Amino acid sequence: MMQNQFIMKEAAIEHLNILSDYQVAMALETEDLQLNRETVLKGVEACLLHPERGKYYIVEDKEADKVIACVMTMNEWSDWRCCWVIWLMSLYVHPEYRKKGIFKMMYDTLQNMVKTDTNLSGIRLYVDNRNIRAQKVYSAIGMSGEHYSLFEWMDGE
Repeated sequence: MMQNQFIMKEAAIEHLNILSDYQVAMALETEDLQLNRETVLKGVEACLLHPERGKYYIVEDKEADKVIACVMTMNEWSDWRCCWVIWLMSLYVHPEYRKKGIFKMMYDTLQNMVKTDTNLSGIRLYVDNRNIRAQKVYSAIGMSGEHYSLFEWMDGE
């Protein structure tokens, strides 16, 4: 596959269903978590209609005319750096397109955004501790999991 057959761009409302499908699939695959699709649909729609909540990007296979990957970004203000850090969330690559450099292309695009925008200082993501495969991918592209551990509390869980 040639890299120029893939294009990364900001998602739009017409991508609502595929983004929701990919989020449901990702949660089941990576965390063995069965999400309520209607809730996910509302959540994805909220981001698409209110980009201050998060921004989705998609990767399209131009030859197959389909969305093959997505990621949502959120900005976190860093008082230490006096600029924004991009958080990668809801990352999914269709299984048929894995190990073909799709995530690397996505990461490189976002990393270039950081390098060229003085209001941005870095990229972060969290990964389920059991998702060893993803951790290996992130390490291979130069990300480090050495600095922080994530703790959470979620109402109702």
